[in-house]
Amino acid sequence: MRAVAAGLVVASVLAAAPARAEDTKVTIGISGWTGFAPLTLAKEAGLFKKNGLDVTIKKIPQASRHLAIRSGDVQCAATTVETWVAWNANGVPTKQIFQLDKSYGADGLVVRNDVAAIKDLKGRTVAASVPGTSPYFGLAWMLKQNGLSLKDVKVVNLEPGPAAQAFIAGQNDAAMTYEPYLSSVRAAPQAGRIIATTLDYPMVMDTVGCTPDFLDQNPKAGKALAESYFEALDLIARDPAKAYETMGADVKQTGEAFGNSAKFLRWQDRAANKAFFAGEIQKFSAEAADLLLEIGVIKQKPDIASLMDDRYVK
Repeated sequence: MRAVAAGLVVASVLAAAPARAEDTKVTIGISGWTGFAPLTLAKEAGLFKKNGLDVTIKKIPQASRHLAIRSGDVQCAATTVETWVAWNANGVPTKQIFQLDKSYGADGLVVRNDVAAIKDLKGRTVAASVPGTSPYFGLAWMLKQNGLSLKDVKVVNLEPGPAAQAFIAGQNDAAMTYEPYLSSVRAAPQAGRIIATTLDYPMVMDTVGCTPDFLDQNPKAGKALAESYFEALDLIARDPAKAYETMGADVKQTGEAFGNSAKFLRWQDRAANKAFFAGEIQKFSAEAADLLLEIGVIKQKPDIASLMDDRYVK
């Protein structure tokens, strides 16, 4: 299925060509989250290469992505905005350089059918990833909005895929997960239902960031990464079916299934990025820092202004 990338406007010979000696090498840590898929498309369609980058994409769980950055195994990563807050507060300096997506129902809390409201989860077991990850933060956010805290539930640490699988198999009272795994729960109404998503609680938004050292040592790389992403969005707009096939293949989905998952998020174009970096990211980061401090993920708030650099989206 990867071969379909050759049909995405970029010539197949370009996609297959060896990296040039002058190409900047960069490794990006991501997960199988649907919102990150344009990065895979940019690589498969030769866009990174066209823009002078020799990109390696590594699938690394969000819980350990910062360790890969700290070790130097990866120089850049994709993750949620509040995660960058936590990483910087905990000694992993990074700067966000462009926004990937916003979740519009792609992240959610699933519960058994006998749970009428989020407040009814008090004393019950909820599967979510570890502290410092988006699902853990999302659970804390939703609980707080309903008068509860993480102390009111028993959290079982499972990554989003296993959390959804365990829930469908009858384990735990609730789970935090995201696409494409959330759709597996949508398809299993006998197991439970989705009680809330980011349509109800809009707090999941993803960005790409890199270490300051990498950006300083490779002054053109940040712009090239952003441009490659925006060009990938152009490919999706021109031929969504082929783009969905390419992006879906990377997470073992058909193009149709991938397209259905993508309906629950919005990739952010250049205009959206400019607006986001003009104030929204700073406001949300400050609010997120307060909650991260409250739930013990960080011990002190980082300098919010130092967490992003908007020059790459201009």
